Amino acid sequence: MFTLVDLSYGKDALEPVISSKTMEFHYGKHLQAYVDNLNKLLPGSGLEGLALEEIVKQSSGAIFNNAGQVLNHNMYFTQFGAETEVKKEPTGALAAQIVKQWGSIDAFKEEFVAKGVGLFGSGWVWLSAQVDGSLVITQEPGASNPVTKGLKPLLTFDVWEHAYYLDYQNRRAAHLAELWKIVDWKVIEGR
Repeated sequence: MFTLVDLSYGKDALEPVISSKTMEFHYGKHLQAYVDNLNKLLPGSGLEGLALEEIVKQSSGAIFNNAGQVLNHNMYFTQFGAETEVKKEPTGALAAQIVKQWGSIDAFKEEFVAKGVGLFGSGWVWLSAQVDGSLVITQEPGASNPVTKGLKPLLTFDVWEHAYYLDYQNRRAAHLAELWKIVDWKVIEGR
C-alpha cells in the first residue's frame, strides 16, 4: 500500500511561491487521488510489492499514469522547503557539472525554465543524470518520468496547470521562475 508522502514543512511554508490553498489541492487532493487510484489498481496486476520506480518502469495504462504521478509528485514536493531554510544554490560535483555543461548556474536555470514553458500541454521538466555522469534536461508529457529512459531524476518542476493556476493563472513562466526560491539543493545533491 502506498501512502501520501510526508513533507518536512507545513502547508503554508512555501508561501508566497506556492500558496497553502494550492498545497491543499495539489498535495492534499490531487496527489492523494493518485495514491488512492494506484492502490486500487495494483491488486492482481502482477506489480504488487514492487518499489514505485519499478512499477513506473514496468507498467502501462492507468497503473503507469497513477504510479508515474505518485513518483513525480513525491520527488516534486520533497525537493522544496521554506525560502528561509533551503540551500539556495548547488555546490560541489553537481554545481561543477552544471557549469561545465551550461556555462553557469543561471544559464542552466534559464534553459530549465524555458523547457518547462515550452512543454506543450501538461507534464514535467526534469534535470537528470545519465549513466556517464553528464546531466540532461528533459520534457516529460503526462505522467512520464526519466527513469523510463534509464536516467536518474534529480530535480523536477510540475507544469500541469493544477500546480500553479490558483496562484499564477496562465503565467507558467512566472511560476517556474519563482520555484527556484524554494528548491533545496541539498535534496537535489542527495539524489
